[in-house]
Amino acid sequence: MFRGGVVCLLIAAIAAVLGFGWLAGTAATVAKILFAVGIFLFLISLFFSPRQR
Repeated sequence: MFRGGVVCLLIAAIAAVLGFGWLAGTAATVAKILFAVGIFLFLISLFFSPRQR
């Protein structure tokens, strides 16, 4: 998840530098969604994983 978010973020940065504003906006939105989903899944696994004592 996070690797995909970073890739989309890099694509957004490169597209913004090259002047493709619509592509940069779309890639940044996808990166935000992937990061949010990754954090959500991490928190779910953190709370519902079996704890070892």
